[in-house]
Amino acid sequence: MGQVSAAPIDDTTLSERWLTVPDLVDLLGVSPGRIHRLFEQKTLLPARVDGVLRVPVEFLDDAEPLPEVRGTLMVLADNGFSDDEAVRWMLSVEDALGTSPIAALRAGRKAEVRRVAQSLL
Repeated sequence: MGQVSAAPIDDTTLSERWLTVPDLVDLLGVSPGRIHRLFEQKTLLPARVDGVLRVPVEFLDDAEPLPEVRGTLMVLADNGFSDDEAVRWMLSVEDALGTSPIAALRAGRKAEVRRVAQSLL
C-alpha cells in the first residue's frame, strides 16, 4: 500500500462527497486490491478523513478516475507533498488559478494547473 500521511483532513466540506474504499469498489466495479493499486499509482488519491481513507468525488468522472488528476498528483508528490496535503491543495481555492485546482482540471486547464503545482515549494 502507498504511504498515506497520518495528518487527517478535518474539513470535510472541502469535497461535496467523500468515497470510502467500499464505495469505490461498488462504483468502479473492481476489487479492493485494485482500488489500493490505483492509490499507489496516484490514479486516485485518498486522504484520511475521520480516521478512514476516503477519496473526494471530484477526482472521478462518472464511474472512472479523472485522467487529468494523476499527472498533477505526481507533480505534487515530486514537490514533497504528502497525500493529505495534495488532496487538500487540489480541493482548496488556489489564488493563482482563481478556483480550486480540481475545478480547473475539470474545466480543461490541465497545463495551467500543473504549471502552478510545479511552482509550489
